[in-house]
Amino acid sequence: MDQAEQLRNVIKQKNRAATPKCARVVTITSGKGGVGKSNTAVNMAIWLRKMGKNVIIFDADIGLANVEVMLGAIPKYNLTDLIYKGRSIREIVTWGPMDIGFISGGSGIASLNNLSKNQISYLVHSLTELNEMADVIIVDTGAGISDYVLEFVLASPEVLVVTTPDPSSLTDSYSLLKIMYRNPMFSRDKTKIHVVVNKVHSVEEGEAIFAKLNSVVSRFLNGEVNFIGMIPQDSEMDMAVRSQKIVSLERPNASSSKAYEVLTGNFVNGENKQIVLHKGIAQLFSNFLSRKK
Repeated sequence: MDQAEQLRNVIKQKNRAATPKCARVVTITSGKGGVGKSNTAVNMAIWLRKMGKNVIIFDADIGLANVEVMLGAIPKYNLTDLIYKGRSIREIVTWGPMDIGFISGGSGIASLNNLSKNQISYLVHSLTELNEMADVIIVDTGAGISDYVLEFVLASPEVLVVTTPDPSSLTDSYSLLKIMYRNPMFSRDKTKIHVVVNKVHSVEEGEAIFAKLNSVVSRFLNGEVNFIGMIPQDSEMDMAVRSQKIVSLERPNASSSKAYEVLTGNFVNGENKQIVLHKGIAQLFSNFLSRKK
């Protein structure tokens, strides 16, 4: 038994123990970079807080600091300090806007496969304390299909895959799902997979992209994925991304912000509502000119 499998088993045993409260955990991932994965994580966190939920984002993306930059939450400690330096779980949580908690995995993610049994037990015991601090824990993984990403995805009861209309993004999303479904550690019955289609120009485009992905998952993997929303491409979203801000916080009335609100509501309530896009003349010309570039 390798150490990654040992870690999963300890987590499962801990989860089976009676706990007064258990946070909902969702891992957000993507088949490739640049599709808006971290954006989805922080914007969902904003709307979860507006819905009265306590949220902690765990940044499991090695090498990038997208989440902490957008939250403006520079961590004093990270997972390494918890595992090796005796810091408590509460000490390594950094608080951002609207009291959103943030934990940086840092270089500690890379060392997860090299932990001793005592370190694994201490880590899992510490992480269970998050149940008292959060209603929802969002795990933001790195993009692509690395071993680190796969470990988090396989360990999560809910997975949210972010894709776009770009053909390569759709192909990479399917590749990620294929690897998940064909891994012996993957549980079809105990894992719910959500899909978000980002950077679309219409509700119809978002639904069509999801239908393509769902079709191949159903046909070739005998699986099922759940469509919880689409995010339109709009100028206010573009400005927020360029300035490394959170559109739902800076521009709550933007069409993309409203889409994140609907998406988050679908996630919380198990629904499948979609935003109604009001296409004004400015949006019409924006779409027209973007196709001319």
